[in-house]
Amino acid sequence: MQVKAVQSMLDFDYVCQRQVPSVVAMTYPMTGDHKQKFYFGHKEILIPVYKSMAKAIEKHPDASVLINFASLRSAYDATVEALQFPQVRCIAIIAEGIPENFTRKLIIRAQQAGVTIIGPATVGGIKPGCFKIGNTGGMMDNIMASKLYRPGSVAYVSRSGGMSNELNNIISQVTNGVYEGVAIGGDRYPCSTFCDHLLRFENDPKVKMIVMLGEIGGVEEYKVCELLKDGKIKKPLVAWCIGTCASFLPSEVQFGHSGASAGAEKETACSKNRALKEAGAHVPNTFDDLATCMKKIYEELVQDGKIQLLDEKPPPAVPMDYSWARELGLIRKPSSFMSSICDERGNELLYAGVPISKIISEGLGLGGVLSLLWFRRRLPDYAFKFIEMCLIVTADHGPAVSGAHNTIVCARAGKDLVSSLVSGLLTIGERFGGALDMAARQFSRAYDEGLNPMEFVHKMRKEGQLIMGIGHRVKSVSDVCSLLLII
Repeated sequence: MQVKAVQSMLDFDYVCQRQVPSVVAMTYPMTGDHKQKFYFGHKEILIPVYKSMAKAIEKHPDASVLINFASLRSAYDATVEALQFPQVRCIAIIAEGIPENFTRKLIIRAQQAGVTIIGPATVGGIKPGCFKIGNTGGMMDNIMASKLYRPGSVAYVSRSGGMSNELNNIISQVTNGVYEGVAIGGDRYPCSTFCDHLLRFENDPKVKMIVMLGEIGGVEEYKVCELLKDGKIKKPLVAWCIGTCASFLPSEVQFGHSGASAGAEKETACSKNRALKEAGAHVPNTFDDLATCMKKIYEELVQDGKIQLLDEKPPPAVPMDYSWARELGLIRKPSSFMSSICDERGNELLYAGVPISKIISEGLGLGGVLSLLWFRRRLPDYAFKFIEMCLIVTADHGPAVSGAHNTIVCARAGKDLVSSLVSGLLTIGERFGGALDMAARQFSRAYDEGLNPMEFVHKMRKEGQLIMGIGHRVKSVSDVCSLLLII
């Protein structure tokens, strides 16, 4: 159910000082409807989990964004199902490896429904001060360092999810921060394109500067060049296509993404960077110069009064999970109880100070283990054999059966007689004590019919039914129990 990703989103909501969480519901078809516990700051909250998407949509009519964490085997079907609901206006598909023909079908369906799909093969997107998709932005320390808890003035679109985190870092260092960031995914056919998001940024008055990070492979960047030439993008656009090192290699190279391969000179990163620069984008000489280029344009916008600097307000601290803090060695917690016979704090389990590897290598067996646990020392070998013999002769009888065992455990815990008996009686069932239940039903029926014992026995004989018994066979001097002889 991607519980960690949802918790990451809720932590981001909290640090952005949202009053209510951005996540309203989850769907998981493998279980029934239930509620999942999460943290929202210091408080614990319950988020409903539904078996069907239809029910989740019905119960939460205001939800308009769906994050599809399904695997590549079911992500397509889940997205097609989501497109049936008019209230869903944006879908993020995280899964990698979705067949290209399926993705192209989704593009057509999404265009017909007027829905924006981010992905597939995407980390998602982020809108500082508002909400984020999945694990976008990385760990909380990175989010705080990149000042993603409040909006800036720079919007970016990238193919790579990893490089989008790098953009978060760079933009926070040389500008007043990110306003919105989207990673469209590295597949050959992303469901939404650079142009789709760049036009959104152009039409958003709060975006003052745009950054685009393309890569080797495909021709989508040339469509951006046409938007620049046609004057449809007027805001400053800083652009760079990664993969320029491919020009130094003797043959064609497939980079990390499925779409990151140049099939022609036009698809190389160097060719795209030249075209973008000629179209009017601000293109640095190298990726290392990207931050300098951004800083120069940002300072010009501030000087021209197009960006107003605001006072920085410290965000609230997000509590660290206990398990994570303990793993980092930041806290220590006293033991709830300490055992003098078993110690599992080290790399190897110890029974009364004896390593478990030594117990196994010397073949101490169950008798030896019980001598260490019960008597806190190693008993002689004959005591091992006696303990094991007791286990053998009682393994399927006496104190080993569930009713007797539960009664003994309850009594040893200090409970009263009635409670101890009840704990044993409640474990009588089909797998243990079935004869008792059947005998009780037969005797009760005979009593209700007014039969005396003799009449009851004759009736059962005529019907050819066995009479279930209670208790055990009575032993005598001439029929001695073999268990007693063994002991």
